[in-house]
Amino acid sequence: MFYETSDNRHGLAHDPFKAIVSPRPIGWISTRSRIGAVNLSPYSFFNAISDKPKLVMFSSAGMKDSATFAIESGEFVCNFVTEQLAEALNRSSAPAPRGTSEFPFSGLTEAPCHLVSAPRVAESPAALECKVTEWFHPRDIDGGHSGNVVVIGQVVGIHLDDALIRDGRIDMALAAPLSRLGYMDYAVTREVFEMLRPKAPDASDLD
Repeated sequence: MFYETSDNRHGLAHDPFKAIVSPRPIGWISTRSRIGAVNLSPYSFFNAISDKPKLVMFSSAGMKDSATFAIESGEFVCNFVTEQLAEALNRSSAPAPRGTSEFPFSGLTEAPCHLVSAPRVAESPAALECKVTEWFHPRDIDGGHSGNVVVIGQVVGIHLDDALIRDGRIDMALAAPLSRLGYMDYAVTREVFEMLRPKAPDASDLD
């Protein structure tokens, strides 16, 4: 099948776009406003976009608390989501009133960070402390602003549970990261395999 997204006539029960762009890492973003309000929310439009410097981004559908607090404070934290934290993550997506912390009703504990004022999730085995470098409203092909806001942050500090480290690397099978698929579907990484990149121009070294 083929359909043009301008009319979205795919004939399916649900739009397949987000199912095709999957799996997606989940940015579990914690923030603190300038007046001290705390927010914790999951974002599936999230990813790392640079290694040098270390940059991550999340995209919010509208100026929700996470984007608002991150922009006004200039800081946010991205907390690593594991299989064991799936239920807590889901609870933190509840439409709580602005300024209400999702930590208590998600059964989670606030832990202090070293370089940013926002708290991290104590139960998460890894967290990225970030300073906002820029934010913007992405445009469509006609130049119009979308209803989304993209926040980019530079990672200035990393928390990592030593229990996940094997032979100097994070054991991803042990970490069991949670990812977002399409619709209301999620996935857990259980099987990990390694592939080395080719060095020969024609990839003949892999034959």
